Amino acid sequence: MSDTPTVLFVCVHNAGRSQMAAGYLRALGGDRVEVLSAGSAPKDAINPVAVEAMAEEGIDIAGNTPKVLTVDAVKESDVVITMGCGDACPIFPGKRYEDWELDDPAGQGIESVRPIRDEIRRRIEVLISELLPVGQN
Repeated sequence: MSDTPTVLFVCVHNAGRSQMAAGYLRALGGDRVEVLSAGSAPKDAINPVAVEAMAEEGIDIAGNTPKVLTVDAVKESDVVITMGCGDACPIFPGKRYEDWELDDPAGQGIESVRPIRDEIRRRIEVLISELLPVGQN
């Protein structure tokens, strides 16, 4: 892994979970980590409830755009974290893969999305502690 690890978050639509995770990692990891997100079947826009939930945390993901998952994105990543996209994500040797089982915020109200958001934050904090040497986090 390079001095600046690259983390790719993947979910089906790249409109909720992966965008929230990317927002947290950018906010909490700063320039110490490169953050990518993509979807196996991306939507046209970010889930507005996910945007609202992250805004409550002071993180603006409203300007993000769902992106299609590419082989190149996986190749350039050190860590690939999937969230319900199953076998859609290509596997390359030497990469760290994790699958985070999280409820999909699509179609849910803010009261249901907050616990998903909070669980994503908890997992991001653990990920940062694992990726960045002591003294950098």
